[in-house]
Amino acid sequence: MRFDIVTIFPRLFDGPLGEGIVRRAVERGLVDVTVHDLRDYAADRHRSVDDLSYGGGPGMVFKPEPLFKAVDAIRAEGEVDAVILTSPQGRPFTQRDAERLALMRRVVVLCGRYEGIDDRVRAALVTDEISIGDYVLSGGELPALVMVDAVVRLLPGAVGDEESVAADSFSRGLLDFPHFTRPAEFRGLRVPDVLLSGHHEDIRRWRTREALRRTVRQRPDLLESAELDSEEREMLRALLEERGADDGRH
Repeated sequence: MRFDIVTIFPRLFDGPLGEGIVRRAVERGLVDVTVHDLRDYAADRHRSVDDLSYGGGPGMVFKPEPLFKAVDAIRAEGEVDAVILTSPQGRPFTQRDAERLALMRRVVVLCGRYEGIDDRVRAALVTDEISIGDYVLSGGELPALVMVDAVVRLLPGAVGDEESVAADSFSRGLLDFPHFTRPAEFRGLRVPDVLLSGHHEDIRRWRTREALRRTVRQRPDLLESAELDSEEREMLRALLEERGADDGRH
């Protein structure tokens, strides 16, 4: 797989791409992340990529020419499956998006900046407009890195323990269950007895129930689309009844 990232701050990517899972995936040949400096595609000697907005208003807007030239140059090297614009106006990035992108061969990411981009870029080039949250950042570089990290860890061979990837929060629409490690007791806080029992079926059921409990408490909206089997649906029903009873006592 290959990511082509178009940005006016290419050095922002040096550190994050050189560490952790992404670095190992690059070294193993599982992914290629190429960062393009948008200013290399500017038409003037000042390497200008932005201009004032027609109609007036504060801030600057990315001009269409450099972005079109950058995408044209990338496409000249091979077929592109998606052109993503990082933008606070985009739809929220989810685990499902990461899974979808992980099946693609080549993805272009345009990092937004300033007041935005000339809308002709959005109309003619962009296939997906994605946000990582309902807040405004200085630019689209951090969202691009978030997407790359989320996608790369799904590539076969990128993570040593692929079972841990399959069990990640959001993979099935639920948050993860609580985790504990040694010591068994710390400052009066004890690991749940069931995890020390060695009874694998009891541990599995406890983890399932606690993942559901955490999701009900922290992200109940996820339950609308969660993929639950019959056992999980029964556990969820019991948890909701328990929660209703607790609310009634308050």
